Amino acid sequence: MGRQCGSVITDHSLQSSVYQHRLKNEPINQTTSATTIPCFHTRFRPPPDAAPMSAAAPSGAAPPRRVVICGGGVVGACTAYFLSTHAACPTVPTLIERCAPACAASGKAGGFLALDWCDSTPALSALARASFALHRRLAAALGGADAYGFRPVHTLSVSLPPRPRPAPASPHPLLPPWVDPAASAAPPRELGTPDTTAQVHPGLFTRAVLAASGAEVVIGEVERVVVAGDGRVAGVVVKGRDGVVDADAVVLALGPWSGRLEVVSDVFDVSGLKAHSIVLRPREPETITPHCLFLSYQPEPGAKMLDPEVYPRPTGEVYICGMSKDENPPDDPATITGEPDSIAMLHKIAGKVSSQLKKEEGAEVVAEQACYLPCTTDGLPVIGEMPGVKGCYVATGHSCWGILNGPATGAALAELILDGKAKIVDLEPFSPARFLRRRSRRGA
Repeated sequence: MGRQCGSVITDHSLQSSVYQHRLKNEPINQTTSATTIPCFHTRFRPPPDAAPMSAAAPSGAAPPRRVVICGGGVVGACTAYFLSTHAACPTVPTLIERCAPACAASGKAGGFLALDWCDSTPALSALARASFALHRRLAAALGGADAYGFRPVHTLSVSLPPRPRPAPASPHPLLPPWVDPAASAAPPRELGTPDTTAQVHPGLFTRAVLAASGAEVVIGEVERVVVAGDGRVAGVVVKGRDGVVDADAVVLALGPWSGRLEVVSDVFDVSGLKAHSIVLRPREPETITPHCLFLSYQPEPGAKMLDPEVYPRPTGEVYICGMSKDENPPDDPATITGEPDSIAMLHKIAGKVSSQLKKEEGAEVVAEQACYLPCTTDGLPVIGEMPGVKGCYVATGHSCWGILNGPATGAALAELILDGKAKIVDLEPFSPARFLRRRSRRGA
């Protein structure tokens, strides 16, 4: 999944770097023209010229009723869900997505969930723990086990040998039976139990939550945020459409594409991390138990250590990821493809883990893919109201913890928009205003 964004850790997944520190007990700081589904032409109006726009409701008045979410990934979907299920003021938003819901990282991620792997960073720990609990609540409310593969899992650390070795006389008791006994160069270690680690199928989860929200979905590319003369958000402009989509609250949840909008890039940077993965269907999928594996592997002496990850899914498929590099995404998520060398290495690793995952021995290749994770310069997500634009909110930069932290991010934004303050988690550490404060201190 790539290095920890905004840190010195490279060629590792953030999750892998976390588990290594846990073991050591150390802290760690497709798309064409826009199409509306369903149609809501009445929400469009001619774009303003010099004339001032009508302002949103003043502070203390009724909460916004016209909420537009830009981005159909996990964060946008969860925000839509918690807006529509808000106890005191349920609000069904409009969601605009360029490609299709969950077409980028939210559909190609691993879907691994951990209760306490972010505990060394207090702010992130609060977000992750709240979100882990929300995942359980959502699974109960939405039938997550059947709808999107929610289940608790065992999680192990396994060190792959650099070269073939004889199988031990008896497999280690922690090693699941579908993993080849010779695949572990050292005794595996337990990183998580079904009480502390779980998983979802990220694409199915995102689409299920979005469907449950009842949000209107618009396929189109958001070109810019429209701001009224008094500094309040007034809507967004969608490419290929005349007019403005009216809104008195706008949420920007565009992952690594968030920085393409001037309202964001003027305040902070969002970069991309290209992460590769493959999905395989083993010969005997019914034998694959719910054990997630965090691997250590050195392809040859002197080579960099790799930290691949293996996630069996209740569908019988097995997801493997681990090759990543810094790279900004292309304009269109539908054009993203994996790089042959990275895909080949993941197949090699899969075969070392289990003969069931070898193409040569009957494993079916379901997907060979890549996606881009959104990263910030300080490694923390950005969640909150954009400074200087009342009613414009942002949520991005979750790196490889987007699926885990999507629910709490969405719930906190819904509270911030409708109640004026997030209660489920303190958003101050994630505020986009932190970047302006740092600039101010540097300029002092």
